[in-house]
Amino acid sequence: MSECDSRCNTSGQSVAERLNRACFCKTLDRAQLLSRLHAQQLPDAVLQHQQQLFSHTSVFISPAQQQQLQQLVQTIARVTQLPAYQQQALSRVSTLAAPLVTTPGVFMGIDFHLSDAGPKVIEINTNAGGGFLNAALRSAQIACCNAEGSVDQPLQSQLEAEFVAMFRAEWQLSRGALPLRSIAIVDESPTEQFLYPEFLLAQAIFQQAGIKTFILDPGQLRWHNQQLLCGDDVIDLVYNRLTDFSLTQPTNNLLRIAYEQNAVVLTPNPVHHAIYADKRNLTLLGDAQQLSLLGAAPADIEILSAGIPHTQLVNHENADHLWHTRKQLFFKPATGYGSKAAYRGDKLTKSVWQEILQGDYIAQQQVPPSERGILVDDEQKQLKMDIRAYVYAGKIQLLAARLYQGQTTNFRTQGGGFAPVFVAE
Repeated sequence: MSECDSRCNTSGQSVAERLNRACFCKTLDRAQLLSRLHAQQLPDAVLQHQQQLFSHTSVFISPAQQQQLQQLVQTIARVTQLPAYQQQALSRVSTLAAPLVTTPGVFMGIDFHLSDAGPKVIEINTNAGGGFLNAALRSAQIACCNAEGSVDQPLQSQLEAEFVAMFRAEWQLSRGALPLRSIAIVDESPTEQFLYPEFLLAQAIFQQAGIKTFILDPGQLRWHNQQLLCGDDVIDLVYNRLTDFSLTQPTNNLLRIAYEQNAVVLTPNPVHHAIYADKRNLTLLGDAQQLSLLGAAPADIEILSAGIPHTQLVNHENADHLWHTRKQLFFKPATGYGSKAAYRGDKLTKSVWQEILQGDYIAQQQVPPSERGILVDDEQKQLKMDIRAYVYAGKIQLLAARLYQGQTTNFRTQGGGFAPVFVAE
């Protein structure tokens, strides 16, 4: 028995749990990963300052956990299509002249913590970053501890083709048989964004598929003759990476006009965010009584009640109760992103609590993250982890993990970053 096999030989745990806890293998072939990224014209200068972007290890889940993840994703997809649910969710974007019928939206991300009682949904996002990068990362791995039986390992080229097909589907659902000629990847100061390498990777992949692709700040867009333009080029579809989810900031006014006038296919868009990613939706999706009133099927109610931690709105009426039970809660802004202004209750100060009461927050029952053993400078450490499912139209395209230390998910931890997720039989 090898040294790693010996460490992993703990009875009473699944193979996945044993590997995550006690296998310290380095599975990333970093040279192969960099070669794949260089092949898509990503320059060294862009990659050098991203030391915490990729972890050198893999994460494992059991077949049962994989099935639970799929079941939760499919159930969320069904329930969020209920007319009563959508009516309530869309009431929060009433100031936006948006269409009520929408496409599924690209790169929906559902984040999970793995608990002893099964995966728990921590949050839902509509512009989940990392899909293209994780496709490259997944295909640059070497075997770990003879952990065979990994399920559903599509090649990078297959995943990239599926991603391109997803964008074409968004276009075809909106424009029918017209050809998709151009895509703009839009974010505020894109070259300064942490995931700028992904923008470059996506651009290269789209252009290989015959789609002219721009990476733009909203200020580089023009509106002329009822068309959204980059220079003299008409933009057909915008891959929206902005965190101004309702397009209310003045800098995004042209994009808002183009969206409201249906002059561009915007994905994800404000309707997607309202239906899926506004964290106030978790108060509905995890509440059996509310789900019943919305018309959800009993089986779906059972799945969501078990898979979504109890979540409630923070208001002055329940403030005293929430303060006294804060150590069991996690507080998040309703329209927040990237763990910004999110707080573990046991770390709250009175001054921060007052800021929360003045804001628009939800309080979610804490589900401690599971851990992944990792070697950092030859020292064994345990990093926290969450699992992200990249989803389109209710289907999981790719699973990835984020490894970190600290109060919330981050890319500042040595040894942390994105890690591929494999199913260990």
